[in-house]
Amino acid sequence: MIRPHGSETLTPLFVYDVALRHELQREAEGMPSLLLSSAAAANAVMLGAGYFTPLTGYMNTADAMSVAERMRTPQGLFWPVPCLNLTQNVSPIEGARRIALRDPNVDGHPVLAIQEIAAIEELTAEQQRFICEKVFRTVDPSHPGAATFGALGRFAVSGPIEVLNFSYFQTDFPDTFRTAIEIRNEIQEHGWETVVAFQTRNPMHRAHEELCKMAREAVAADSVLIHMLLGKLKDGDIPAPVRDAAIRKMVELYFPANSVMVTGYGFDMLYAGPREAVLHAIFRQNAGCSHLIVGRDHAGVGKFYGPFDAQKIFDDEVPPDALRIKIFGADNTAYSRKLKRVVMMRDAPDHTEADFVQLSGTKVREMLAAGQALPQEFARPEVAAILMRYYQAEAI
Repeated sequence: MIRPHGSETLTPLFVYDVALRHELQREAEGMPSLLLSSAAAANAVMLGAGYFTPLTGYMNTADAMSVAERMRTPQGLFWPVPCLNLTQNVSPIEGARRIALRDPNVDGHPVLAIQEIAAIEELTAEQQRFICEKVFRTVDPSHPGAATFGALGRFAVSGPIEVLNFSYFQTDFPDTFRTAIEIRNEIQEHGWETVVAFQTRNPMHRAHEELCKMAREAVAADSVLIHMLLGKLKDGDIPAPVRDAAIRKMVELYFPANSVMVTGYGFDMLYAGPREAVLHAIFRQNAGCSHLIVGRDHAGVGKFYGPFDAQKIFDDEVPPDALRIKIFGADNTAYSRKLKRVVMMRDAPDHTEADFVQLSGTKVREMLAAGQALPQEFARPEVAAILMRYYQAEAI
């Protein structure tokens, strides 16, 4: 199986020893505590689940600046996006060496992790702007990722952590949330060597379905990992439970048995386009996948990135030896009226725009909210029905 990123073995930071975990939980109740941002809590979950292998905790300012500038830590580890614990107020933890990190996304703010403080540093406005420009390619507050980053605060609390739970992801998504270890174990149990991963924060329409099938055939994959983001999204995106139900129905009805793993991971969407695509590749390499599908406007938002910038970064900026996972670069896919099937648009140069069935996201939402059936060439009827129930409930 493919090796994890930057390590011979996966290095999850979750405390699997039950007795030790209970002891740490008791100890944490008497520690100075910091209420995390949702972004920092998501980083802790990903560290705990092994997706951030080989990181040992939150980065300091020098790490963050180096990663932002050249996608490497000062020690030389390839990494595309700083892993930070930024906060606005450090007065509750001043002078502390070990602190309890509390979960902002669960009632009562239980302890999510314990951190050993290596440093508390205040980023300058220039440093924060530099990181934002490098990671998101913009500081425009209309960009949801840049806006979130700008509001996190300027105090960076760095140091290793021990993770005590996986926040709300295990309880809210027991059938879907999986750690990188769990996915690796399932791949190994099946004896699969080639697994192609598909990242999604949206329901999967007909074109997404066929893209997974095309990629599986093109790389002769044993299986497809449909890996959905379960964390926080921007306003207007479809909630994870609705996406989960729609994707599972599609897989149940339209994929061969035992050819797809439907799973999810606990992270907040960054909308960082090319940089986030590289981070997605690391997640999937750590989960044991051999390939990642990178499609049109992968991890993008609005008009902030070119349609294929997330593919170009792997050719132009990612060193050849940085990653072991391979990228399956996909064009926009759509149903061809001429060929009566879904195709990548680059493979149909004789087609005009009228030859394809394509609907904008806005048009899809309007039709579903109005109870209008989507064309079967665009969406499977069983999937459309799940989405329609959600949009009609939202419209009430």
